[in-house]
Amino acid sequence: MSSLNLDDFTDLIERPDGGVRRDAEARRERQAVPPGALGRLDELGEWLAAAQSAVPVRPVGKPRAVLFAGDHKVAELGVSARPAGGAAELVREVLEGARPVSVLARRLGVPVRVVDMALDCDPETLPAKVAGHRVRRGGGRIDIEDALTLEEAEAAFRAGVAVADEEADSGTDLVVLGDVSVGGTTAAGVLVAALCGTDASVVTGRGGLPIDDLAWMRKCAAIRDGLRRARPVLGDQLRLLATVGGADLTAMTGFLLQSAVRKMPVVLDGVVTAACALVGQRVAFRAPDWWLASHDSGEPGQAKALDRMALEPLLSHGVKVGEGAGGLLALPLVQAAASLAAELPEGFDGREEPAPAG
Repeated sequence: MSSLNLDDFTDLIERPDGGVRRDAEARRERQAVPPGALGRLDELGEWLAAAQSAVPVRPVGKPRAVLFAGDHKVAELGVSARPAGGAAELVREVLEGARPVSVLARRLGVPVRVVDMALDCDPETLPAKVAGHRVRRGGGRIDIEDALTLEEAEAAFRAGVAVADEEADSGTDLVVLGDVSVGGTTAAGVLVAALCGTDASVVTGRGGLPIDDLAWMRKCAAIRDGLRRARPVLGDQLRLLATVGGADLTAMTGFLLQSAVRKMPVVLDGVVTAACALVGQRVAFRAPDWWLASHDSGEPGQAKALDRMALEPLLSHGVKVGEGAGGLLALPLVQAAASLAAELPEGFDGREEPAPAG
């Protein structure tokens, strides 16, 4: 029996400040550019103001990309275009600056933190700051066995909570959350299908490196088999993560929930983070108010999860690579919304502007 009580998060998590949001809306109505003229940027600015409990909203000055990494044994079934155990190589490429997230992070001046939870490699081959939270080497094959023991799941969840606390304590004011995994989208598909009550085929996508039709059918079968194992434990979210999630997804769920406790906004990336957020919503219904959907990757599981949480993506570029790349693409929009909300002068009186002379 786990000593971790996820029900505590229901009481710990408050919604962003509704009074401050109303003040931000009122301020927006007085600004020189008419309300609605900036579209979704108005809503973003008000969301940030409520999250910060500040009017005018403060700039997003210390964002950070946090990536949880792990290998999933289900990849041995040929459900991914990458080889089973290949996530460690992806992590090395991220650290060396050779992945899309690395390029975007450099361009935007955003630090990237990678947290190894279950990579299938010797931890000594990675920097200590990356491997320090590892729970196990790889994850169980979720179509026939649990991804984690319940004790490992608790350790992974607590690691995610600890990372969220570290970021909040260091002054991080917004996190772009991503994953670096092989087989992770299969685990995510099982979670989404289980929590949304849908069939495997409805949530099975083609992954970050698109797979062919035969691999898609293998992935669909793996999600179907994982779904059979997930349904009996739907009432216990930690056990659900242990059964079909994995250490990286479990840690991300803990990270998301503790970020909401600490009132630290999080930008979700792709289908894996969306699946973890869906588990988090089942734990604490107010938690999604602290999260922003960055983009529509085209993965059906992501669309299903975001719809269930009533989160509307900011962008729709079909970016499937994961690793927080889509989240970083949305970051300039969030920063722009904050600047506009804070810096546009007041002066709009509700009347139409006069037509130009001549």
